Amino acid sequence: MDEALEEKLRKTPQQNGVYIFKDESGKVLYVGKAKSLRNRLRSYFQNGAALDERKQGMVRRVRDFSYIVTDSELEALILEANLIKQYKPPFNVILRDDKNYPYLKLTINEQWPRLEVVRRILRDGALYFGPFIPASAMWETLAFVRRHFGLRPCRYRLDKKMRPCIQYQMGRCPAPCSGALAQEEYAKTVDEVRLFLEGKKQGLLKELEAKMKKLAEEELYEDAARLRDRIEALKRALEQQKAVLPGFGDIDVIGYALEGARLAFQVFFIRRGLMIGVKDFYLPHYAPDGAHMPAGELLAGFMETFYAKEIIPAAQVLVAEKPEDSAALEAWLSGKRQGRVKIIVPRRGKKEDLLRMAERNAAEVLRAKAASPEQKTLETLKERLHLKKAPASIGAFDISTTQGAQPVGGFIYWADGEFRKDLYRHVKIKTVPGGKMDDYAMMEETVSRVLSDLADAAPELVVIDGGKGQLEAAMRAVYGLPDQPASGVVSVAKDPDRVFTTRTELPVNIEDGSPSSLLLKRIRDEVHRFSIGFHKRLRGKSMLSSPLESVKGIGRQKRFELLRHFGSLEAIRQADEQEIASVPGIGPELARVIKNTLSPNKNMLE
Repeated sequence: MDEALEEKLRKTPQQNGVYIFKDESGKVLYVGKAKSLRNRLRSYFQNGAALDERKQGMVRRVRDFSYIVTDSELEALILEANLIKQYKPPFNVILRDDKNYPYLKLTINEQWPRLEVVRRILRDGALYFGPFIPASAMWETLAFVRRHFGLRPCRYRLDKKMRPCIQYQMGRCPAPCSGALAQEEYAKTVDEVRLFLEGKKQGLLKELEAKMKKLAEEELYEDAARLRDRIEALKRALEQQKAVLPGFGDIDVIGYALEGARLAFQVFFIRRGLMIGVKDFYLPHYAPDGAHMPAGELLAGFMETFYAKEIIPAAQVLVAEKPEDSAALEAWLSGKRQGRVKIIVPRRGKKEDLLRMAERNAAEVLRAKAASPEQKTLETLKERLHLKKAPASIGAFDISTTQGAQPVGGFIYWADGEFRKDLYRHVKIKTVPGGKMDDYAMMEETVSRVLSDLADAAPELVVIDGGKGQLEAAMRAVYGLPDQPASGVVSVAKDPDRVFTTRTELPVNIEDGSPSSLLLKRIRDEVHRFSIGFHKRLRGKSMLSSPLESVKGIGRQKRFELLRHFGSLEAIRQADEQEIASVPGIGPELARVIKNTLSPNKNMLE
């Protein structure tokens, strides 16, 4: 162990906290929590420490660590989850899906409640129902409520009376905006919607049937008939909702499967005994060296990452084995739910059956991914280009400029069969002078800046739009980074279409129409489209900008006065200095500067 690390370890306190391991470049490798920071950190570096293979590989890369002391285990867990979300360390369990899941929000905290779709959970007194995965069931539920219940669909403030909109005329809204609707009557409708969303069908149907009977006794037959139709629609809708665990309430089921370096999770969302969502997560290179975490640590890492998103945990979470620090996890999840959450390892009955079903589905995800045409294409790509491994993600670079003006770089990202536009990047070239036509230097700058910015989200295969020269420039940038692309770097040229790689002397022909060739062309064309589009926007802005904007002392008001007086930029250019100076606020000195700036031999792009 390094002497500096040893000295730092001796000064580490024996308190709750979070520790961060870093490599020689300062990149975060792992974030963990501990009841005693000193004891936990010492356990990694002691000779003969009982570490699994994965942690042994991590410790070999550790060159520094830092820590944050916390007041409790729960505070440490919350901080750990946030830091993992921020840094995405490679030795923690990282999920690619960073989107928040949709919920239906019933705004009972408002005077005139409404039902809307949200992805953020706020402690605002509203009721949240979900998550709905996939979202199709949520949209169907929302449409049903709006069609058969009298809730307002709008977001208008209703503190003043206004004329009802077309939704009222269509019978889809009771128009509380008109001031003619009693709030008590509207509140009853809100209660009906709540009962429906909570799955309390018997109580809801009894209420509606009693209301229908009363309307019929009062000889309000049209209203009674409309209510009868709603009851029939409700019965049909509720019959389609099949309970998998009737009477068991809200449950999340987490199953997983491992195969070599690949890992998959399957999560079932059960609310009020009904299955409302299923979500799978696939980690193709979770353990590239075959070294796996212990099951308890693996599940703890997944749950921390998964529930760190905007999600309300169920009252019960079913897993195959108790996760590490399960008591702290339960306390954290209970805080997110605002109610008690228990982590359960079922041994018999329907709950165990559900857990086994989730595990079988996770194993099926692994099988399907391995047999997918996309994976076969990537394996073929690996063989054809002599890559180190089949790439799970591909990033591509291109440069765009017009005779050295407005030089820009573009980067696009492809993974899991689709382009990830949230990871696209634009670069305005800085280190290469605009007038200097040096595509290689511009490519080197673009690759270096983008890959440094992406850090842990960097692609496994880097594709350069260009030939050998662009490839060599990109390689210079890559060699200057602490982490190399896991699969390699190649360049894709056109006319004819071929791939250059440092692993073969001759280029690889990709004009054969095969899936792997078409994938590379598609990625190259996308990055070309993206970079040239950005360049055109910048060039268009430059051409549309007025030369007057570059004159020191000429602000917006003075430009307006000049254009109002002369009518056009050309008229200002043809005027003499005395005439320009006569415009209010200009004067002789500014007039001379303006005249020189607008001289016909000046380049308007300068």
